[in-house]
Amino acid sequence: MENTRFDRILRRLATTLSVVILTLCLIYVSTGVLLSFYYEPTAGGAYESLKMISTQVPYGWLFLRAHDVAGNAVIAIALVQIVVMFLGRQYRKSWLTAWISGILFTLSAIALNWTAMILGWDQEGYWRFSIELGNIEAIPLIGGQLRDILIGGGAISSVTIQHLYSIHNYIIAVAAIILAVVHLLALLWQEKEMYQEVISH
Repeated sequence: MENTRFDRILRRLATTLSVVILTLCLIYVSTGVLLSFYYEPTAGGAYESLKMISTQVPYGWLFLRAHDVAGNAVIAIALVQIVVMFLGRQYRKSWLTAWISGILFTLSAIALNWTAMILGWDQEGYWRFSIELGNIEAIPLIGGQLRDILIGGGAISSVTIQHLYSIHNYIIAVAAIILAVVHLLALLWQEKEMYQEVISH
């Protein structure tokens, strides 16, 4: 009895965490949209536009900070969610949709953070991205092509920022929202099934 009660608590926690994940994801995306009105995705303008957002745009610093915090927090919560789902024995076949969407969402949240590293066009982001490009290039068969797609051929430049900005905004962010919604719906469906099982017994 204690074991099933513990499982129910963990499952309810998993559902609660999925709501937190979706909320953080919506904050991340909405603040990103607001920042995009002032952000300039070029080598010359990226750093200056972010500086201007922080200092001159009304509440710009708040949206920038909220974007940054939500982006990091969503990765941490998504990783905790996977642990909670595992401890709650939610790795059965009936939980397949929740598992797949949860894992893919975690990967997309990490990808959002990864693609954002060069968008500030500062020293740390530039050199981190250069190191990451070396790792990508080391991938057998497709490494060189992936590197060229990301940087636009040649050296890291404005084209690189535009490529990563497009991937960050229009591909990964949309995928993250869809996966967060699917994950929440899958967990709510399982909650409903679990509740019906309890009533029937």
